[in-house]
Amino acid sequence: MEGMSERAYAIHAGLSRGAVQKARNNGRLVLFADGSINAVASDARRNAATDPDQQMRSRGGFGAAQEGPTVSGTGESTSYLKARTALTVYQAQERQLSIQKKKGVLVDRARTETLVFRLARQERDVWVTWPTRVAALMAAQLSAEMEKASGAAVTIETAILQRVLEAHVRQQLDALADLRVSLG
Repeated sequence: MEGMSERAYAIHAGLSRGAVQKARNNGRLVLFADGSINAVASDARRNAATDPDQQMRSRGGFGAAQEGPTVSGTGESTSYLKARTALTVYQAQERQLSIQKKKGVLVDRARTETLVFRLARQERDVWVTWPTRVAALMAAQLSAEMEKASGAAVTIETAILQRVLEAHVRQQLDALADLRVSLG
């Protein structure tokens, strides 16, 4: 007999005898002419055809005595495991963000900036037109109060009051224009 028996190969590969028989039936093992198993060639074929994750799961994962994967090769399985772990972490983060978006915890940044800008513009427009709307009313009220207090007829020019109010409102709006909203 040139190679190993199924039992000997099962012990060598750390597999059950049933797994070795299944691999033999599926053509994943290299056999000698006498039907015995070529261990070196079979190991290479199994490593090439088997997912490193699956190999680690079949061995029970990383044991306490092991420092890393015991797969023969150049360390490609280690990088595969790292990439697989990174992909899993990324997918979990993506699902978490999706859930937060659905719950309304997260909002679209561009949409939020647009809404804040629109609100600020509407507020500014209201303040810019405010002196025109209230100047005449304020002039009349001030004139009436001063007449009542002094007893003499006092007239406050609506246009002058409007210009004064506009100057003060623009000054206030200029100060507010320096504020910047930062969303991140």
